[in-house]
Amino acid sequence: MVSAVSAARKTPALRLTAWGEPPALADVDVPEPTGSEVLVRVEAAGICHSDLHVLDAAPGTLPYRPPFTLGHEIAGHVVAGGSGVTIGDRVAVHGPWGCGSCRRCATGEDNYCDRRAELAWTGAGLGRDGGMAGHVLVPHVRHLVPIGDLDATQAAPLTDAGLTPYHAVARLRLGGNASVVVVGVGGLGHVAIQILRAVTQARVLAVDVREDALSLADRSGAHRTLLARADTETVLRRETGGADAVLDFVGSDPTLRLSAGILRPGGDLVLVGSGGGKLTVGKPGPLPQGASVSLPFWGSSRELGEVIALARTGGIRVETELFPLTEAGEAFKRLREGRIQGRAVLLPG
Repeated sequence: MVSAVSAARKTPALRLTAWGEPPALADVDVPEPTGSEVLVRVEAAGICHSDLHVLDAAPGTLPYRPPFTLGHEIAGHVVAGGSGVTIGDRVAVHGPWGCGSCRRCATGEDNYCDRRAELAWTGAGLGRDGGMAGHVLVPHVRHLVPIGDLDATQAAPLTDAGLTPYHAVARLRLGGNASVVVVGVGGLGHVAIQILRAVTQARVLAVDVREDALSLADRSGAHRTLLARADTETVLRRETGGADAVLDFVGSDPTLRLSAGILRPGGDLVLVGSGGGKLTVGKPGPLPQGASVSLPFWGSSRELGEVIALARTGGIRVETELFPLTEAGEAFKRLREGRIQGRAVLLPG
């Protein structure tokens, strides 16, 4: 065992102590890695809408058991671990932690672990202690992706806000002169626009209900932005002839109706957001003939490496608002009120 953990044996952590309770900041013991575990000192931790879903969940809704430390978007440096780690390495943490032995996990696709339901958790900050803390204990070195000199405030949100849209875009079936509509330009949507511009030749259109979100879409490289109104579906169908793909980062009833209504025959509807909306799939139904509906979840460790590489070359950049860990409550409040531009990032240090 090698170690560079400081003499201080306590670390601050933002904890969910009970369902329905606001997160509480507490000093907890610095965990000691054993076996394959790696201890990472956290430099930055992103805040996601998924964290709000966890905080708002009623008892029994999610397969987790409080208390646990929040935070699944994590970047930092290695301070302790066994074989295969180098002290000081700067890393991003691949947040979904699967069983490590099934066919999916063997290829780095812990996000689709075959034993996910059995294990009743999905990873960092989701049932297991996450990265809104001074330190995080990672189960295995395979969950670490080197970031080199990339700023941790960029690397942390890229582990979800970058990885999830990258994985979604990788699944698209885009031909020449394709049109892709991004619905919802928040933490994930604005990165999705940049990814589409970086890795495809598609014309990218963005829709949101907020003017400031459309300004963010413009800065992110969208070819066209539209404020969601009663005639948005008509305008998009007229301009695109039907979208080849729609990436819905909201997932509400209104956005799903819009997404289905603007899709061309044989197009891809990709539902990323967890807004609680429902879409009836049937023949006949609201979807055009030949349409494909997918429900991507997070992404693989290999894809996270590709996202980090893209960011290091300047291909994508997350718009962030930074908060010290002690002001996490304010960051969550602003996120809940829709007043965060891009991604909120906590700084434990």
